[in-house]
Amino acid sequence: MPQIDVVAVVGTCPPERLRYAVETAEHTARTVIPASRLAVSLDPVDEAIALAPWVETRAGAVIEFPTGTPTTEIIGEFAHPSSPARLVGVTCVVDAPHLLDDLGRDDYLAYRAPDGGRTLRAAALAAVTQIEYASTVVLAGWERLSTPDLSLALAIVSALSPRCRLRLHPAPSSAPELRTEYAAVQERPGWIAVLNDDHAPHMTDARVSALRYEALRPFHPGRLAALLDGPVDAGAFGTVLRSAGFCRLATRPHVTAHWEHVGRMLSFQPLATDDDLGVDDELLAAGQDLAFIGLDLDRAGLVAALDAACLTDDEFAAGPEAWAGLPDPFPAWQGAGAD
Repeated sequence: MPQIDVVAVVGTCPPERLRYAVETAEHTARTVIPASRLAVSLDPVDEAIALAPWVETRAGAVIEFPTGTPTTEIIGEFAHPSSPARLVGVTCVVDAPHLLDDLGRDDYLAYRAPDGGRTLRAAALAAVTQIEYASTVVLAGWERLSTPDLSLALAIVSALSPRCRLRLHPAPSSAPELRTEYAAVQERPGWIAVLNDDHAPHMTDARVSALRYEALRPFHPGRLAALLDGPVDAGAFGTVLRSAGFCRLATRPHVTAHWEHVGRMLSFQPLATDDDLGVDDELLAAGQDLAFIGLDLDRAGLVAALDAACLTDDEFAAGPEAWAGLPDPFPAWQGAGAD
């Protein structure tokens, strides 16, 4: 049986998301599967894959996913060799007037886990990853924005997802949907482009910028926490909308962690330990390798503050045994790097 082409529609505003999914299905002669049909399942992604082969239109399906469904899971499951459906596009519908509010949310979304329990996912993280992994981002309600605010919204989306196609809805003119086949591994997010030194967003605005921060020394956890909770959170260096990458904390030597931040949500999750590396493996990061995307960023000030949060000469010379006694207010890790 040939694979069914599927366009996934995601977003944090259900009415706009459903409206666009229905219109896309009509314009492309596809069958629409609404989020309400998937929400009754313990696993919406598995349900979508199960339903896709049964659509009656040869062009395939447009599947609207419930709020909070991780976009990376959608991509990973559809890219699996056993999947009967092929993902040919991810459309993220953004509520343009509330874009900054969505990226700054500090609440959590609850969705069903495969075991029947409830899993919590930061709402801001759901919003930003949907944008980052989308092949097309649609700005709904754009007509309510002033010209400067629309320019800013377009530039923010383009910085977060430099490879996406931008569309306005309602559209002043129609444009054909372009096919984008997804593999399991994706490098679409803007923060990855920043770390690869190839961040080139199509839409720009003087207020929106990105920077890459690199340092060989580990962070002093106490000073880093004070920096993030104080000056960074207060906007002393501009508004940091998104930061991500790889970092090391002095109190947890030999462990590379994934730095994940959007809005008011910040987490460090261990990825690998140095002892796990094989002969041909490369370090994810010897120290810090971080991308920052934001508004009105004081690049020099932010870099200087991050430098000050790293170990000093004397602290670094003292070695790991001394580092173990440094204050560390961050939550203990589970998995790689845990004691």
